[in-house]
Amino acid sequence: TTLFRSGVEIAFEVAGAGLPILLIHGFASNGRVNWRDTGWEKTLVEAGRQVITIDNRGHGESQKLYDPADYSAPGMAEDARRLLDHLHISQAAVMGYSMGARIAAFLTLNHPSRVERAIFAGLASRMVTGVGGGELIAQGLEAPSLAAVQGATPRAFRLFAEQTRSDLRSLAACMRSARPKISIEDLSTITVPVLVVAGENDDVAGSVDELVAVIPGARGVVLAGRNHMNAVGDKTYKAAAVEFLLS
Repeated sequence: TTLFRSGVEIAFEVAGAGLPILLIHGFASNGRVNWRDTGWEKTLVEAGRQVITIDNRGHGESQKLYDPADYSAPGMAEDARRLLDHLHISQAAVMGYSMGARIAAFLTLNHPSRVERAIFAGLASRMVTGVGGGELIAQGLEAPSLAAVQGATPRAFRLFAEQTRSDLRSLAACMRSARPKISIEDLSTITVPVLVVAGENDDVAGSVDELVAVIPGARGVVLAGRNHMNAVGDKTYKAAAVEFLLS
């Protein structure tokens, strides 16, 4: 893992050679858990890509911050842009999962010349309508133990955060950050190819079809039988992404 300063210290890894793709992980995850342990890095390297994984601020090996104001998605998108600058990459494909998809969307909207194409996964219509429930999740992260956490969703996030050995206090700050919704008007301005992917049982993501409908030319894939947690390494998702990258 390598670090660079983007105002804060950001960790990243680079593997393979070829056209670059930047992978942006989800909340409480990190580059290793989201993209290497699931076989994504290997899959994309074998497909002839240079694969860049970033640890978002507050996550993985990157610097931990404890003020919710430090975790805006547009600000985290600037970390991603500065990583491309640091690597002297003028344009890359970008794939984000869940929170990473929101960050990837802001990167695409705010720096369209830097994004060759984008894959938004694990977040679909809720990118527009908002996910909600953030305060309960933050409280679950701050609870003295998993046993003290109430509710299925806060328990799931607390369990995942413990499994990924995350800094629970920085995650709580991230969860409490203002999460600006992305307007349909903004999404309608995207001109690069977009693929939207989510599990059919993913209550966090919302509707794939509804997001595809507002992004010009976007394509969508719904993963049968998958939910927010187990869609990440799905083979149908991988096959669709590789095909999309080659199209």
